[in-house]
Amino acid sequence: TMAITLNGTTNTISGLAVGGLPDGIVDEDMLAATAVSPLKRKGAGTVLQVVEASANTSTYSTSTAYVETVITGAITPLKSDSVILVDVSVPIWPPQNSYMHIQLRSSGGNTNNDIGTWGNNYMNEGYGCFNVWLPYRHTSHSTTSAITYKVFCRKQSGSGSNWYCPNNNTGNSTVSWAIRMTEVLA
Repeated sequence: TMAITLNGTTNTISGLAVGGLPDGIVDEDMLAATAVSPLKRKGAGTVLQVVEASANTSTYSTSTAYVETVITGAITPLKSDSVILVDVSVPIWPPQNSYMHIQLRSSGGNTNNDIGTWGNNYMNEGYGCFNVWLPYRHTSHSTTSAITYKVFCRKQSGSGSNWYCPNNNTGNSTVSWAIRMTEVLA
C-alpha cells in the first residue's frame, strides 16, 4: 500500500490510484465551471463555440451582379469535421419593382463561393425596409483555420433604383446588422 502525500508547495497529490477519489470530489459544479473543454464534449449538436459580430454600417448599390456588403464575421473552427451555423440578421431595402437576392460566401481556411442564396425579397410600388433573418448551415468546411463569412447582394433586374443591404436610416446610431457563427459537433 502506498501512502497519499499532499504537497502544499507544489499543490500536488501523489500515491493516488486511478479511481481513488471518493464520491463528491469532482461534482456537477466543477464540471459546469468549464472543467470539460469544448473539444472533449460529445454528441451531435453539442455547441463548441459561438462568435458574433455586428456594426452600424450600410451598403447600397444598383448592381444586378453580386456585390460584397459590409456584413462580415470570422470564426476559427476547433474541429475540421464540425458544422458552422451562420445566422445573419439584416435590415434590407429592396429596389422598387425588382427582386433582391442575398448570398453567403466564405474565405480563408475554406472557400465556398455560395454557401447559401436567399432571394425573392420584392418591393413593388412605394418604398419600405424590413428585417430578414437568414440561417445558413456550413457542413463541409474541413479546416481548423480561420473562416471569414461575407454577405453579398444583388437585384434581379435592371428596373428599380438602389438596393440597401444593410439599410441604416438612423444615422449610424444603432446596430444595423449582426452575424452569429455557432460551431457544433456534426
